[in-house]
Amino acid sequence: MKAIRHARARDGDAPTAGQVLAHDVRDAAGRIALAKGTRLDAGAVALLPALAWDELHLLALGADDVHERHAGERLAAASAGAGVRVGALAAGAWPLESTHRGILEVRRDALDSVNLVDGLCVYTLFDGQVVDRGEVVARAKIIPFAIEEATLARGEREARDAGGVATVRPFHAMRVGAVVQESLGSRAMARFEEALGEKVEWFGSTLLPPAFVPPEADAIAGGIEQVLAAGARVVAVAGSRPMDPLDPAFDALRRVGAHLERQGVPAHPGSLVWLARAGEVPIVGMPACGLFSQATVFDLILPRLLTGERLGVHDLAALGHGGFLTRDMAFRFPPYRQARERGAVE
Repeated sequence: MKAIRHARARDGDAPTAGQVLAHDVRDAAGRIALAKGTRLDAGAVALLPALAWDELHLLALGADDVHERHAGERLAAASAGAGVRVGALAAGAWPLESTHRGILEVRRDALDSVNLVDGLCVYTLFDGQVVDRGEVVARAKIIPFAIEEATLARGEREARDAGGVATVRPFHAMRVGAVVQESLGSRAMARFEEALGEKVEWFGSTLLPPAFVPPEADAIAGGIEQVLAAGARVVAVAGSRPMDPLDPAFDALRRVGAHLERQGVPAHPGSLVWLARAGEVPIVGMPACGLFSQATVFDLILPRLLTGERLGVHDLAALGHGGFLTRDMAFRFPPYRQARERGAVE
């Protein structure tokens, strides 16, 4: 790639077709007539004499150079993993769009390797973010107006060898069970069913009829067994007192053979959430704030469970990074209601 300075007074009105503009060229009214990055064809060359310019900065591409438009499209295609497609060029970059609702997975080592190749640029949303169908999860572009084929190919290999830089894990349609201690009160119980049903449905899953039970270990255990027998693959328990070691919910877990994996999570609001497992079925102690907010620890855990991910203690401990869940983090949460912004608090 060779840089060329073309002065109208010295070199005439028309440069050579095939060269690339390094800047915008405007008409007499100040409007952009030819945008930077344009590869001059016969029509553009014919238009130039009528435009307002004294000097053009151009690039002559070599046989091994790839124009930014085609190179960016290739980089985007290599970066798109499962559940991601390449959209239409916009603002100089190729968007990578989710093909379905799910959780974005960014292969950060591959992303770093691609971006370490001089001239290549891929940037993404945060790893683990819930995304909707058609949402732009990343963009890819080439920084210079053209790049050598060998350099581009190296970046493509880094992305493809990792299966893409960005993938989207889909949600699975599951039955979700709920056990609600009647100590919540009738109004809170109704609110629980409404709030949880709204959240579950957004992921394409179904909330089974909740088991409303008295705050007794046998009754809670019976409620858990009831929803498990109905096919629940995730169970939420509401109304427990997580800081009380004698709370009947914990005794109920033992009675159904469930193992309590983690009590409390380093994130807020919702730090008192707990996670247990009955065989392969996760049981989550839903914090009270989960009834009133769309932006709690529960709303970070539920999406992952509904992809079939098996969360362990290390996964929950890792929520401490970014666990200070402020309103500025609303983008991390599903937009359960179209009329509300992500992470809205009622």
